[in-house]
Amino acid sequence: MNKYAPPKFSIKLLHPRYWLVWFSFGVLALFVNLMPYFILLKAGHGLGKLGMVLAKSRVKVARRNLELAFPEKSAEELDPLVEENIKNTGLAFMEMGMTWFWPTWRLKRHIRTVNLQQAIDFENEGKGVLLCHPHTLNLEISARAFAVLGYPGSGVYRPNNNPAYDLVQYWGRTHNGNKLIDRKNLKEMIRTLNRGERLFYLGDHDYGRNKSVFVPFFGVPDACTTTGANLLFKATNCAMIPVTGFRYEKGQYELNLADSIHEQFPKDDVEAGAILMNQAYEKVILRQVDQWMWVHKRYKTMQDENQPRGVRYK
Repeated sequence: MNKYAPPKFSIKLLHPRYWLVWFSFGVLALFVNLMPYFILLKAGHGLGKLGMVLAKSRVKVARRNLELAFPEKSAEELDPLVEENIKNTGLAFMEMGMTWFWPTWRLKRHIRTVNLQQAIDFENEGKGVLLCHPHTLNLEISARAFAVLGYPGSGVYRPNNNPAYDLVQYWGRTHNGNKLIDRKNLKEMIRTLNRGERLFYLGDHDYGRNKSVFVPFFGVPDACTTTGANLLFKATNCAMIPVTGFRYEKGQYELNLADSIHEQFPKDDVEAGAILMNQAYEKVILRQVDQWMWVHKRYKTMQDENQPRGVRYK
């Protein structure tokens, strides 16, 4: 049996222990399809406000991340940014529902593009593209937008521990043309790029010390940063394009492709490659700072192994 086989429905998933999962996704699918967008926007922001009360630890993480990333900003400047970020974190739940359950025609009305042609040109050349997308809160919409526009790609994912959730998640992300690759299946990632296809690469989080270097990311000079981009680029000679899908006025999600960076990417210097990648991520995150995933402990792994993990958040 293929250890990377996609999840499949079985009669076991009808066990009562999974009923809450099925019910929750059923309600979400019904809600996002029946409600107009402005109601979804208000509902999502309402969930975020509720989260500020019920998940105060996450609010503290977001604030601490922003303090570390932008040490020049005062508390008065950070307060509204933290609040807006948490509101957008709540909205991400609605955006996930829109991505997974909206019909194509409805989602397409909310998408606009900037500089998409370069990805099309690389496809015509048969050159694989590493889509360097940061962990924005509306990442799900960005991924489906490529498929909606006729340019599907592959994402890297970690199977969920709950098999019912995992099945819905897998279906939601793939039923419109995109593919998913298990995060441990490096060979398939390389094959995907060598076939001239697109692969989403999310290299802006802290994935731990293994295969990482410590380089600047925003205001932190020694942020633990994965070197996966070097490995994939060296193995495939792919193109590399920073991408975002931020939300702007009137519910428009702008699929914005920055200029490609592979021509200046130092494939034989992992530290320099990580620096360049972080700089690219910084540049695109600054377009809409409040829509990045600040609730993740981005700076938890310390360069000094004697320093406990997460000490910056104590």
